[in-house]
Amino acid sequence: MTDVFVIRNQLGHYWGKSKAWVDGSQPRLVLRTAHRDEAVNTLFELSSKDFELRGEVVAAQLGERGEPVIEPSQIPLPMEPGTEGAVDAEVTAAGDPAQGGQDTPSDSPEAAETVA
Repeated sequence: MTDVFVIRNQLGHYWGKSKAWVDGSQPRLVLRTAHRDEAVNTLFELSSKDFELRGEVVAAQLGERGEPVIEPSQIPLPMEPGTEGAVDAEVTAAGDPAQGGQDTPSDSPEAAETVA
């Protein structure tokens, strides 16, 4: 007997509880529904937002810990745009005094020389 249903895309990634694709290596993060029609409705909503999505509803058994027994994807998740740039911006801002990084006292002799 099937216990739960999960949503898998064409790359083997699973729709997660956090409303993002996960690779399935941590089954507790995968969204699971008790009823097939709930999973089909979710897949329909996802495919209406992403016309390139080729998803399927997959039946899965629950393991000992109550997590779905699924095969993790061998294809890595794509990097989200802006994630890498945000880290670089934080590093740049930390070293830039104008961005609130290292403070230089305004009454120091060096600051007076640069102003004058």
